[in-house]
Amino acid sequence: MTETTDTAGMKAFHDAVGDWAAGGPEEPARELAGRLRVRGAVLLEGLSDVAAVEALAGRRGRDLAAEGVCVVCMGGAMNVGRYARLLGAPGLGLRLTGLCDEHERRYYDRALEPRRDAVLVCVADLEDEFIRALGVDRVEALVRDAGEWHPWQTFARQPAQQDKSAHRRLRRFLGTKAGRKIRYGRLLTEAACDAGCVPAPLEELFAHL
Repeated sequence: MTETTDTAGMKAFHDAVGDWAAGGPEEPARELAGRLRVRGAVLLEGLSDVAAVEALAGRRGRDLAAEGVCVVCMGGAMNVGRYARLLGAPGLGLRLTGLCDEHERRYYDRALEPRRDAVLVCVADLEDEFIRALGVDRVEALVRDAGEWHPWQTFARQPAQQDKSAHRRLRRFLGTKAGRKIRYGRLLTEAACDAGCVPAPLEELFAHL
């Protein structure tokens, strides 16, 4: 599929912001923000959250790039202060939306402007939200359909997992590999859309955009 001009431009903006956050020049990000009419940014900890947001946007028929919204992978929750300074005030002045885990909320609350921006909070993390929304049986079926039933069963039988609930074991399994977490960010979102039970933090995030 050929990328749209909006998508390619927003990727260029995202990369320019990353360079700026790493100590590079401000001008490329500022020039692209003006040319693309970027109005907002979603600040996410990692790529699995990005996968979930992009999957939900696709299912809802929303082109966030065309809407002037950049989905930003910050590479960790503790980077939110730096990105908020660059993208919000006193930087580019964009409207910011953050999605975080409960134990990271303090970083987001300090960084974002409460009168203008929004912080949406997952109880433990986004995987936990999906497991509670879909139920363990449905997520296990998803794991089976994804061809990972044997790895899941091997993991669940490990001695360190025996005193944990099926919910906690499943959540831990989904986060054991970066690639797995990203893959299930998309698969869990699609399953939740099909079942009509998208977790509240994601629903609220899209309502804010």
